[in-house]
Amino acid sequence: QVQLVESGGGSVQAGGSLRLSCTASGYTASTFCMGWFRQAPGKEREGVASIYSRGGRTYYADSVKGRFTISQDDAKNTMYLQVNSLKPEDTAMYYCVADPRVGICFGVVWNRAANYKHWGQGTQVTVSS
Repeated sequence: QVQLVESGGGSVQAGGSLRLSCTASGYTASTFCMGWFRQAPGKEREGVASIYSRGGRTYYADSVKGRFTISQDDAKNTMYLQVNSLKPEDTAMYYCVADPRVGICFGVVWNRAANYKHWGQGTQVTVSS
């Protein structure tokens, strides 16, 4: 059974940093497309970043490029999202996602929430100005 457990969220001031973690169980993370989505109150879910570690490919939303970095430690079956230079508009619940169809990690489809079969419970990030 696939399970995703996020951690690392919290409350920070603008300009601060956090490292979000997603520990996977029930499958080998390096064989899946994995990523992060976020959802702020009253807004739709937004793709933040995706990674397919075996292919060395990553994708980012324009709003986070240069500030967020997605990575994966295959030995620990854990994915990370380093979030720097946080802004109040980054405030949201952040979700870890995974899907065995690695093709969805690429091109213009990586940020479609409906493509991902497995979701974690989320970790809250709150940024104050």
